[in-house]
Parts: sequence; C-alpha cells; structure tokens
Amino acid sequence: MADTAGTNPTASTHPAAPTAGLWDLDADRSSVRLRHRTMWGLVNVKGSFTRVAGQGEVRPDGSAHGTLTVDAASLDTGNGKRDTHLRGPDFFDVGTHPRLVFTVTEAAPEGTGAARVNGELTVIGRSRPLAFTARLDEAVADAVTLTAEVVIDRKDFGMTANPGGMMTGAATVSVTARFTRR
Repeated sequence: MADTAGTNPTASTHPAAPTAGLWDLDADRSSVRLRHRTMWGLVNVKGSFTRVAGQGEVRPDGSAHGTLTVDAASLDTGNGKRDTHLRGPDFFDVGTHPRLVFTVTEAAPEGTGAARVNGELTVIGRSRPLAFTARLDEAVADAVTLTAEVVIDRKDFGMTANPGGMMTGAATVSVTARFTRR
C-alpha cells in the first residue's frame, strides 16, 4: 500500500492495475524464496532461487497471462551440502529438469490491489494446477510489482524423499515479481 500521509485524502491508497501491453520480468528486482519445515517441524529451512525470468501480456480488459521460469540449479539455502542434495534426483533433479515453470493462464483483478491468478506449475516434469491471490504492491506507468505467498506440497510433484522422517510435505513459496513494460 502506498503511504498517503500528507497527500490528497481522496486519492486511492491502492496502485492502479497495469495497462495493456507486453511486460518483462525485472530479474534484479524480483525474487522466488522458499521455506520448508524440517527437523520434525522444529526448524525452517530457507532458500532462494537466484535466477528467474518471465514475461506476460496484459489484455485491454485488464486480465493477463504469461510465464515465470526459475532456474532450479540456482537454489541457494546457504548450505552447500544441502543445496547439492536438493538439486539432486531426490528433489529437483536439475540434471534432467533444469527449470521450474509457472504458466499463468489467467490473471484478473480481484478487488482493489489484488489479482486472482490461475495457472499450471511444472516441477520435475510434473504439472499441476495452481491458483492463488497476488497483491499488487506497486503500479506505475512502466512497472508493476506483484507479491504472493503460496503453499505447495512437494509430494504433488513426486518429491517423496524424507531422510529420517524429518520433513513435512508442504513448502511455502514467496514470490515478488516486478514487471516492466517492453
């Protein structure tokens, strides 16, 4: 939400929806982070994917579609041994499946400052439908920033490894996606 202190009290505190056209993900100002409970729910393992790309199109009616692509090998949890294991065949299998892809089939405004997003997430060659609400945190003439937090069960994508029974199934993925007009 915008800070409205000292501004026109009748002005909207929510950013306006982006205008029609083609948009590219600004990878330097975007992030895909995850956290996952492990050690029998006692510890949150956190990490981020450091290489992301994407593009989208906003239609004249305000709806949109596009893709967000994540380089699976770019996962960084701050622990090299753990990262190597997560990139391996028990989890992301980056040698065979180098990318995670979220294809937005439809995103439409939902109330003020939000968008309902429907699409398909593909992880290690398995695709599943995914729907969530994203917040429109910023919208200016040539840039828009959306944020969302989504819970994803790794078992839905065939990631069933669970060394020592320490891991829960679900991970929380936090996305900040800043798009700029082409």
